Amino acid sequence: MIECLRPPLVELPNERVAAQFERYYSLLVEWNEKFNLTAITEKEAVYRKHFSDSLYGAEWMQGAVCDIGAGAGFPSLPLAIVGAADSFTLVDSVGKKVNFLSHVATELGLDGVKTLHARAEEVGKGPLRESFDTVTARAVAALPTLLEYLAPLAKVGGHVVVYKTDEQEIQQASKAAKLFGLELIQTQPYEIEGAKRCLFIYRKVVKTPTKYPRMGNKPRLEPIV
Repeated sequence: MIECLRPPLVELPNERVAAQFERYYSLLVEWNEKFNLTAITEKEAVYRKHFSDSLYGAEWMQGAVCDIGAGAGFPSLPLAIVGAADSFTLVDSVGKKVNFLSHVATELGLDGVKTLHARAEEVGKGPLRESFDTVTARAVAALPTLLEYLAPLAKVGGHVVVYKTDEQEIQQASKAAKLFGLELIQTQPYEIEGAKRCLFIYRKVVKTPTKYPRMGNKPRLEPIV
């Protein structure tokens, strides 16, 4: 099944890494029976649509990485398994999902993975603000909302990497990106089994104004467009 992991710039995994992906899949299916983590559970589909998709961002993961809305662990756990960066902090507001992420990290021996049960707005206002080299998210919210969650956590000179399906969202988020101190440096389109995907890569060029992220769910209810 490991042959399904074929994104560019990722070396073919060794036996240990292959075993970690197998264990990750087993735990995902096991915990998914208790509460909803993913609608995709067929093995090859999980490998291609979750694991492989997550690895497409590997070349942009550097230093300390923060994954907002980590959910079932995508993209950060597959990236951690292949050693794409030094450390990963996985943030989610749902306690059961955080418990799952912690359990997987322990079971797989991923010492560089930490988990945090918190809302994105809270983390962006706290001591971790502007402390990460890379901040990422996959399938969490509309791009203007997502950038408000992610940008405050990135260091100046660091990157924000967003996994999306619709390239048109770039235009909707241009005002927000500038306001939050981000510069779009690259879009990286690709396909997973014929489905269009795209990475949006931003560089943090100046500090994000301290008023952001806004609290009270305003990034979702009143996105900056």
